[in-house]
Amino acid sequence: MTALGWVNNISLIVHILSVVGILVLLLTQATKKSRVIPVGTLHAALTALVAGGLMVGIRNSLHGQDAVKWEEFDQAKVGVKFLILGVIIYLIVKYQKRAEVKTAVWLSLIGLTIANILIAVLW
Repeated sequence: MTALGWVNNISLIVHILSVVGILVLLLTQATKKSRVIPVGTLHAALTALVAGGLMVGIRNSLHGQDAVKWEEFDQAKVGVKFLILGVIIYLIVKYQKRAEVKTAVWLSLIGLTIANILIAVLW
């Protein structure tokens, strides 16, 4: 495997762990009366964004080198996942410093994160 292949695989692992990290951090608030955006949620979301962008860029390069081994990403799927992650980051930034987050916002963040995971797995 080439160096770019290794970087692609490492980026994939980091991306997956970051998205799961967002979900886990949000779910830690499930039993609390007063929910907040946990510290680290923004960092996990931004890490997922950077790792995802890195994967797309590297995969396009790898596809150019060996189109049989490295299939090209579905750009529509990447766009939808990017849009969802952008909304997640927006909501995190908007509500992270509040003393309490409404249940609707918290559930929206969880729903968007799960949607992002399902799109990655099922699409």
